[in-house]
Amino acid sequence: MVADRDAGEQGAVKSATRALDLLEYLGRWGAQKTHAEMAEELGIPKSSLTQLLKTLVNRGYLAYVPASKGYELGAAVSRLARHARGGNEVIPVAESVLEWITAQTQESCALNVIKGNVSQVVACATSPRRLLYHMRLGDTAPLYATSGGKALLAFLPDEMLKEYLAQVTFERITPATIRSAGALKRELAEVRRGGVAFVVEEFTPGIAGVARPILDETGYPLASINIAVPMPRFDDAVRDACIAVLAAAVATISQRLA
Repeated sequence: MVADRDAGEQGAVKSATRALDLLEYLGRWGAQKTHAEMAEELGIPKSSLTQLLKTLVNRGYLAYVPASKGYELGAAVSRLARHARGGNEVIPVAESVLEWITAQTQESCALNVIKGNVSQVVACATSPRRLLYHMRLGDTAPLYATSGGKALLAFLPDEMLKEYLAQVTFERITPATIRSAGALKRELAEVRRGGVAFVVEEFTPGIAGVARPILDETGYPLASINIAVPMPRFDDAVRDACIAVLAAAVATISQRLA
């Protein structure tokens, strides 16, 4: 029994090693490779390689190109790399845009990224007004309770959103905070349709939020930008102005990233 278990563990390690070798190989060359080329150059039996390729394609780590019959790195690799960087590639191009947003709206704004089950502020600009909402670098908040968090959640891949909903605990932060997965899913569907997320006193009493996501070429949310508005100033005209300013800001950042 011990020998069988050891053999199984060794087989699993060998498969994992082959998968990593394959990903690193394609990453080094940055070009498509056929099944035959990979089998020969990596020394992997064709039968084993077939199953490995099928698994990696199904999980999005490789993409098959029918025209050339070749394989290349898939979108899942890019998502992992960007998630590991925690939005660091967005920050340098977003900071001046955040200042522009605050100049246009006279309200505080922030760039947010996903950090586990919360959103985290990685850049911000503060309103010059006396009545304002302070957002500081490193601040975290539940994804379900803020506009920036909802903008991120709404565009997560289905598998990630399902995992999040299975493990999140909804806390009553304010009387207006969403308290159930069903209510959140319905709201996220609206965010996906309109591209804008809202909160009204769901995280901080007296504060409304408007946010848009910054998406990569695959539609994955790299970050979100939110504007925080004190309730005495929040009306339809201010809401609409925030939506328009955020649309221009996100377009500028996306263009710079491209």
